[in-house]
Amino acid sequence: MPHIKPQNPKFNHTKYRPFAFAPNLSDRTWCDKRIQKAPIWASVDLRDGNQALIDPMNIEQKLAFFKLLVEVGFKEIEIGFPSASQVEFDFTRRLIEEGLVPNDVTLQVLVQAREHLIERTFESLVGVKRAIVHVYNSTSKVQREKVYQLDRQGIKDIAINGATLLKDIAKKYPDTEWVFEYSPESFSQTETDYAVEVCQAVCDVWEPHNGQKVILNLPATVEASTPNLYADQIEYFCRHLPSRKDVIISLHTHNDRGCGVAAAELGVMAGADRVEGTLLGNGERTGNMDILVMAMNLYTQGVDPELDFSQVSKIVQVVSECNNLPVHPRHPYVGELVFTAFSGSHQDAIKKSLDFNEKHRDTDHHWDVAYLPIDPMHIGRGYQDVVRINSQSGKGGAAYILQRHYGFDLPRWTQIDFAKVVQNEAETLARELKTQELLDIFTRTYLEQNTFILSDYNIANKGSLVTFQGQIATPTEVLEVIGSGNGALSAFIDGLVKSIGRQIHVTNYAEHAINKATADSDNQTNSSAVAYIQLAIDGKIYSGIGTCHSTVSAMLKGTLSALSQGFK
Repeated sequence: MPHIKPQNPKFNHTKYRPFAFAPNLSDRTWCDKRIQKAPIWASVDLRDGNQALIDPMNIEQKLAFFKLLVEVGFKEIEIGFPSASQVEFDFTRRLIEEGLVPNDVTLQVLVQAREHLIERTFESLVGVKRAIVHVYNSTSKVQREKVYQLDRQGIKDIAINGATLLKDIAKKYPDTEWVFEYSPESFSQTETDYAVEVCQAVCDVWEPHNGQKVILNLPATVEASTPNLYADQIEYFCRHLPSRKDVIISLHTHNDRGCGVAAAELGVMAGADRVEGTLLGNGERTGNMDILVMAMNLYTQGVDPELDFSQVSKIVQVVSECNNLPVHPRHPYVGELVFTAFSGSHQDAIKKSLDFNEKHRDTDHHWDVAYLPIDPMHIGRGYQDVVRINSQSGKGGAAYILQRHYGFDLPRWTQIDFAKVVQNEAETLARELKTQELLDIFTRTYLEQNTFILSDYNIANKGSLVTFQGQIATPTEVLEVIGSGNGALSAFIDGLVKSIGRQIHVTNYAEHAINKATADSDNQTNSSAVAYIQLAIDGKIYSGIGTCHSTVSAMLKGTLSALSQGFK
């Protein structure tokens, strides 16, 4: 008999029902579409994000945040709920009275559908050039039945009354260009046909066909379904709203299921024109849709997001300081570790991709690097932390760092040899190795060999024969090295065999100039040439590296470096 795990009464899935508010949309079209231009972006950091903080922002913090949003390029910014508190009211007045709102930026404020609150809201906006007044009431089945205890008509009447109040009170302030926005709060948990009915009733009051600018915002106040069902709701709404051509359809998705960005993306594909959200996704419960992530997702597809995220470190700093919230190190695009690879196979693929791009930079200008969806440079990050080394790292990681920071382009056999040294060090320390530590290990292993030290030498050509004559010092003696061969290296090896009495063969060799122009500014190597050599000494393989201003001297020092490995 199969073992059946008993149901834990404290973790009982039968208390929940499948999502029941998606319309029947068998001929949906959104799934065949792609986003080819950025939506209208609206930041709600200063309202929705602010009201989700343990300690709401003070005026100075809100000013710093507002300035950041303007710098990033937002043209519509929801600055608060002026009727809710004196701080919110005073912040609104300060922006207007001190002339802090650029001409191309529209302020947005939120208000419930109540007369005294709407009056107070318009008072806060006196003197503004253009503003969006955002009114809402909840329309979901659970709110109707359990919170308001009203039927459909009763809830629709609240929306109509709010819209009427907004229209009438706005007439008292003719010097401002007013844009009206309505949200059927909890749209995601509202029967979609009923949401259409309520929103059309609001449009009948505002008359967008006569020129009154109207935004209909369709929030997933609680994310209660998979993103595809939310997209079905949006497409159904756009198809069935009689005033569709005269209004802007906006989205405001929360992240209860962790799919806020996906829901917004599919919602745009389903016909929405505008997206509300916050930077880094702050908001009540699990947060709002992260505008930075959605915008950067467009960017990776070659679509101009029309927002500037070229300096994400500054954005993260301002948002973190104003919200007093940390940013997760794996947060998409901006987390400390999102461009970092510890895995050996990932590091190797990144290194090879970058090397390939460098060799073909004149023929292929598109970014295409394994494991890196964007070039970190584009958002103000460097390559310094793309590869970091711990015990999980492989040969490619250490090689990448030595190449990027210090100009050493290790051949494969040296990468393999050095990776063993690095892994042993990382396992011994049981932690990540810093860049400087990696160079120290590299230097100690290969460049500071002291078993054999080359002193004076002479290389001469006698026809097709090359001769070597010189001395090498060991800790106990000085050896004469005299040999001949068809090149300087073979002549040197011949002399070493005769002097030391061991079987020595060259199995691999490579050399290059150290390109300090491509290495980072912390390059600590003064030499201009490096040689890599692999020797078979009495049948065992050893690797060595030498650096010097002279290629020949680097080759000889590399040989002695490998020889020293064999005599440890």
